[in-house]
Amino acid sequence: MPMSGLGRVLAWLVMASWCGPDAAAPVEPAAVRSKAVARPATLPGVVVVGNRQLSATPASVDAVHAAALPARSNRSVTEWLDRVPGVSARDRQNLAQDVQLSIRGFGARSAFGVRGLQIVADGIPGTMPDGQGQVSHVPLSALARVEVLRGPFSALYGNASGGVIEFFSVAPPAKANAGSRVATGANATVESSLWLAGPWPAHADGGFRLDGERLDTDGYRAHSSARRDIAQARLLAHTQMGTGIELTLNSLDLRADDPQGLTIEQALASPRTASAGALAFNTRKRVRQSQAGLRVEQSIGAHQAVTLGTWGGSRETFQVLSVPVAAQLAPGSGGGVVDLAREYSGADLRWRGDTRLAGQAASLTIGVENQRSTEHRLGYENFSGMQLGIVGALRRDQRDTVASHDVYAEARWLFVPRWTATLGVRSSHVDFHSRDAYIAAGNPDDSGDLHFRHTTPVAGLLFQPSDHVDLYANAGRGFETPSLAELAYRNDGASGINTALQPARSNNAEIGGRVRSGQQALAWAVFASRTRDDLVVASNTGGRSTYANAATTDRNGWELSASGPVSPRLDYALAYSRLDARYATDFSTCRAPPCQQPDTQVAAGNRIPATAAQSAWAQLRWNPREDLDWFVQSHAVGRVYADDANSAHAHGYATVDVGVERRWTLAGLSVQAFGRIDNLFDRRVLGSVIVNDSSARYFEPAPGRGWLVGFSLQGARTTP
Repeated sequence: MPMSGLGRVLAWLVMASWCGPDAAAPVEPAAVRSKAVARPATLPGVVVVGNRQLSATPASVDAVHAAALPARSNRSVTEWLDRVPGVSARDRQNLAQDVQLSIRGFGARSAFGVRGLQIVADGIPGTMPDGQGQVSHVPLSALARVEVLRGPFSALYGNASGGVIEFFSVAPPAKANAGSRVATGANATVESSLWLAGPWPAHADGGFRLDGERLDTDGYRAHSSARRDIAQARLLAHTQMGTGIELTLNSLDLRADDPQGLTIEQALASPRTASAGALAFNTRKRVRQSQAGLRVEQSIGAHQAVTLGTWGGSRETFQVLSVPVAAQLAPGSGGGVVDLAREYSGADLRWRGDTRLAGQAASLTIGVENQRSTEHRLGYENFSGMQLGIVGALRRDQRDTVASHDVYAEARWLFVPRWTATLGVRSSHVDFHSRDAYIAAGNPDDSGDLHFRHTTPVAGLLFQPSDHVDLYANAGRGFETPSLAELAYRNDGASGINTALQPARSNNAEIGGRVRSGQQALAWAVFASRTRDDLVVASNTGGRSTYANAATTDRNGWELSASGPVSPRLDYALAYSRLDARYATDFSTCRAPPCQQPDTQVAAGNRIPATAAQSAWAQLRWNPREDLDWFVQSHAVGRVYADDANSAHAHGYATVDVGVERRWTLAGLSVQAFGRIDNLFDRRVLGSVIVNDSSARYFEPAPGRGWLVGFSLQGARTTP
């Protein structure tokens, strides 16, 4: 059984041997925090050469540090990712469906969870081997930083690598400390967290950190209440033999109602309402997940290291959809209730060596990765007699397995002073197996297998004309298989997996640069991508989606970011993205299953749904004193189409948020109080779209003006 979230961490806190806070941890001055944000970041080190600096990377990569987010709400990862150019992070205001994430247009099709991107949290993949991912389990209160890799080098992470987002938790401190945080806000939202951290006893290097957090909210819209509990334990040690060990335990318990989408008329007239189907069927979701990850790194002399990462976990999902009763009468229907149990595991073993080639520095990384995910999918009718929204008769019983086997390598060579070449390649084998245990009249044995093979080469060139300027260019190929969830339902309404789906294959290139001058930083990138057999939403009915392949799609654009001080007490940061994401050729699809033949024509030149042509984010942060921060920030997004025909769209918008954070010492404790107002001018915003909804219920409204206030306490144990 999975751990019980916040309650489990409370038990850990009670059992831990800690004598209480009688000395305050020092308050970090604002000037120091600003410098911390500007420091070069390290890349995730899952495939690429680990522990390298941003300035040595021939690709677009950004790091967001916790110190850059005053008065944060800890509700969603969007407040971390909005400030990264090229990233679209739309909070659906619906915890049953997770955040809608995309990078340069990859992953925009997702109706729930994350598609097309690699998610990693403290070394544990949040993306399964089939490319299906989620971020709901990330402990936001424990985060130290988030790193985002965009462009061709993402392909070195394997299947579904339109971009990489990696989350890093706060490291154990040098002195034992503990803390708590409580915040409350609009829509009866209460967010609370506890943590306990410290070093190991004498003569041991490393330490531990235990975190627990809860989010409880009634939601902005009707039928959108949710509760999310997350617990995490991080144990780190370093031995005298040069061995580094990291153990991470993480659990999630989520219960959420699902208000579903609205038509444009409903969204504009009554944005806080839920769909009629959501209320009639009491649409809802329950998720329980527990996982563990272990990472061991052993140095071999001064120039070699071997790293082994292994992980495993389970995720149980129960979801009631609003699939109409009439649609479930077909013999091949899978019903309107999903009961899914998933177990997953994986291991990554790599060797890294540093050497010299022709008298110049060089490095080589070689590795192998295996992942496996097994699902038991049960489907039930969502009615019994005249009663809706309950578990009815069994309509589906199948066991699905997906396994990936990858080999990869990356080489880097400083072949002449200031010029570095990087070459990489990854060979991936992804195998799907489905075994049908529900065989009835009109529903034959639908067991089947699918096997995909792909090799993704990448190459990059970095030129550093000075210590403060980086210029780079890179190119490569990528691929993305359909996920088990996307294979689960067919467009023709028949039972069994959708064997017609093919992997998407892309050719990608970018050029870019970074300039640093003191605390001023400027970065830019221009990119182009062409994808064949792109995976698109064919239909979305009652919360259930079917998928198809588009012929060819193009994603082209450019990005710009800048940050630094305006004056000794005033800092700025901004990010701008321009994306032209279109279908390059005509294609046909089914709009609403069952559909034996394609019935909808999509014209070349149409924009890819859920992508905005322009988006921008900007912030001014003023600290008149070392213990006080004020900020104002604005987020603007252009028009977003909701369907392939480009017949419906969410209008563009710009919102303004303001906030304040104050820090002081009280009775030996570090105290922090904060408050913020979001959407200050109460703009009406359609925050996200449900792509190709068959009932034209495309839109998920975002809140109007909202507020949040809270405080946190932290204390450190004194040395006896």
